[in-house]
Amino acid sequence: MAQTNTGRPAAISAEGWGWRHAGRTTPAIQGLDLRIDPGERVLLLGPSGAGKSTLLHALAGVLGEEEDDSDETGSLLLDGASPREQRGRAGLMQQDPETQVVLSRIGDDVAFGAENLAVPRDRIWTRVHEALDDVGLRTADGGGLALDHPTAALSGGQKQRLALAGILAMRPGLILLDEPTANLDPAGVLEVRDAVRRCLDKTGATLVVVEHRVSVWKDLVDRIVVLQPGSAGGGVLLDGPPDQVLAEAHSLLKAAGVWVPGYVPETRRRERGNQSAQLLVAAQDLAVSRAKPRRKGFRSIPPQPVQHGISAQVRAGQALTITGPNGTGKSTFALTLAGLLAPVAGKVSAAVELSEGAGIDPFRWKADQLISRIGTVFQEPEHQFVTGKVLDELMFGPRHVGRGEERVDELLERLRLTHLVDANPYTLSGGEKRRLSVATVLAAHPKVLVLDEPTFGQDANTWAELASFLSELLDQGTAVVSVTHDEEFSAVLGGAELRLAPAERSRKMEAGAA
Repeated sequence: MAQTNTGRPAAISAEGWGWRHAGRTTPAIQGLDLRIDPGERVLLLGPSGAGKSTLLHALAGVLGEEEDDSDETGSLLLDGASPREQRGRAGLMQQDPETQVVLSRIGDDVAFGAENLAVPRDRIWTRVHEALDDVGLRTADGGGLALDHPTAALSGGQKQRLALAGILAMRPGLILLDEPTANLDPAGVLEVRDAVRRCLDKTGATLVVVEHRVSVWKDLVDRIVVLQPGSAGGGVLLDGPPDQVLAEAHSLLKAAGVWVPGYVPETRRRERGNQSAQLLVAAQDLAVSRAKPRRKGFRSIPPQPVQHGISAQVRAGQALTITGPNGTGKSTFALTLAGLLAPVAGKVSAAVELSEGAGIDPFRWKADQLISRIGTVFQEPEHQFVTGKVLDELMFGPRHVGRGEERVDELLERLRLTHLVDANPYTLSGGEKRRLSVATVLAAHPKVLVLDEPTFGQDANTWAELASFLSELLDQGTAVVSVTHDEEFSAVLGGAELRLAPAERSRKMEAGAA
């Protein structure tokens, strides 16, 4: 692919455009009429399932590659031609950064896109250094991560920054960002937004960014475009300058689930909870890592822990929120607490009331013993899907452990998935995938829930429903452990907070009341 495909800002035009995914009876998006001029910066909003991600994938020219039974209507053009004919003209950062990691070292991964665009070698590595600096993974003086740092050792938030760096190094005419700050700590959110701003100022590229929370991007964009779901007629609901749209349609935006600045939907908030409630799981002086021990002769050498010295308690009917900057081992600790990773040092112990004869160490439990006791929602929803239909996903857990399926209908209704029962889970929007991943775990009635970024990709309405549902489960005695940067969500659940500090700067973990 020639390098001349990049550089100049791209123009977008849609006339009556729509798309139905294979196996779906209703379109993900339909009746879209939209024009975006070269160099414009657009914030794309709408309820979960309105087709925002579908539009971004179409503009990147990658929509429908593996969908034989999909259906397209109308026209969608990039610079007057089909986006499929101009791959490389647009750079897409997807909701799941895990799917965008290509190579094993961060420098090579960032260089990959530019290499495929035939950028001269000496210019590639200048761009790589600039892009890593812009997203906060490496600094101009050589600080941060080395170019040969393994991509497998990055946290989810760091992988998001890596994906953005790869796009910035390509210098595309159109930058497409799908929830680019969803899994980032507050400082990382600002770093990524500012990195995008610097890139746009340098290149003049066109921007379309999907984000549920308006406040982060409002001052960077020229326009706000709000989509309505295809099932509701599709098309553009609102379009205009940010201040005008926010001022004139505040109530309409809230009804559509948009996180307008200063708005937090009403939910049932819990107090701190009973500190003397039944202890279910305890972590004592825990050291954690995702790496496996190395063999050296007859010896087994444990991996270097990403965090150590962690102690925590999980009690029935109480929430525990795990917070801290990206890369501090939050997800790794949560997976260890849930019995899915072996501790490097220290121990995780289950109380008799939870283990019910399965043994004190959750890591040694069999799959059917674990699923009915400790249910885990991974940061990447796709890692949990094992069937080809939404309904089958929800039935899988209860059938596997011999439990009733009475909760399935309630979960479908409460988490707004009823209309998707026959859909392939992999064709859902990011927010729908997240709600399904939560629902599949809840269907097995575990006594402890471990949730990694549970509110990722949710509009305000689905966020409120999910937070309220988890609050009710707490009232019923379920323990809820959450890895999250979502302060509003933490406030709704109440409970205790365990804050992990960067291991390279501090070994201190702060645990206290939220």
